[in-house]
Amino acid sequence: MVDTLIFGTIALIISTLIALTLLKKQFPHITGGAIIILVLYIALSALFVLGMMIHDRPYIQAIDPIDNCYSPFGDQHTLSLLAFFLLYHVALFFIWVKGRQMPPLTLVLMLAMLFMGSIVNVLVIVQVGSHDTGSIDRYKGNDGTALLLPAPLLNLLISILLITNVVNEERRLARQRTFKNSFLRYCNSLLAGSYHEATWALLLLLPVWFIITLILILLGQDFNSLVKVFTDTTTWTFSQKMHPPPLDHRGHYLCTVAARGNPKLVKPLRVGIRHGQPAIVNRQLMIANAFEEYIQAIAPAFHQSIRQFYDRYGYNLSQKINSVKASNFTYIVMKPLEWTFLLSLYLFCINPEARIQKQYR
Repeated sequence: MVDTLIFGTIALIISTLIALTLLKKQFPHITGGAIIILVLYIALSALFVLGMMIHDRPYIQAIDPIDNCYSPFGDQHTLSLLAFFLLYHVALFFIWVKGRQMPPLTLVLMLAMLFMGSIVNVLVIVQVGSHDTGSIDRYKGNDGTALLLPAPLLNLLISILLITNVVNEERRLARQRTFKNSFLRYCNSLLAGSYHEATWALLLLLPVWFIITLILILLGQDFNSLVKVFTDTTTWTFSQKMHPPPLDHRGHYLCTVAARGNPKLVKPLRVGIRHGQPAIVNRQLMIANAFEEYIQAIAPAFHQSIRQFYDRYGYNLSQKINSVKASNFTYIVMKPLEWTFLLSLYLFCINPEARIQKQYR
């Protein structure tokens, strides 16, 4: 898993550098600032994809909160969101590369789509800005926002920069124009002091939005799909749906899977009960659970943070351990932690053995 992550990161860096080199050769006028923004865009987009991989379940599905979480977007209405996402990036590309070199009507249409994409980005920012997981597990927090929020924030910033650049360029060109006719001079002065293409783009915003909506309806979307894509969700800002009760966690953790190793090594003591399911219990598992129980009693907030981190990562790692040799290796690797837990219990607990022996009965 670690090797895959390392190689994936290296591949992403290399492919990004190659893409930037080719882009610089094709468009030599691109500035260093634009390249930095592009690199940030790629990185934050990858972060957004990672967040969506973790938060991908529709609100109607019962979930095990340790395995996955609910999506911030309605599953049946994502086509509408993807359509505006695609149009926004088409406009972003052409305005970034061509600027005011496009025909006037084309530029206005691109700006209108850029405005629409900016509005959608604002909605996405608000939607993923709050994620209350208190109703699905014992961890109350804003899980997911850190992964999903940066990309739409950067998209909105890029939109503002491009629109500002087009407006400033139009005002500069208008000031340079001169006319002998007094009426034309007056019109040009108005143009120099107003946002010409941007103003027309705002005026065309609703008609263009209406046409896109009609096309989406023909493709099977509801007329208000862009609203439902945010409201037909649960646990997020605009969510208006309630999810089913969460599933009981049936998985095992590192010490639990370690106890499945060779009996001569891991020394099983008995069969206990974990989350209502039978589990092999050895001393390492009992010590780890007794230590966790002690930490939960004296520092519940700290225990909550540690448990949330372990649930997200330790549990996923434990799923990869599915052989006797892997369990043996895990048991050996966990030994230093077992000794640390045992030492702590004997230092701070009045009757440590009683606390250890009562686990999983």
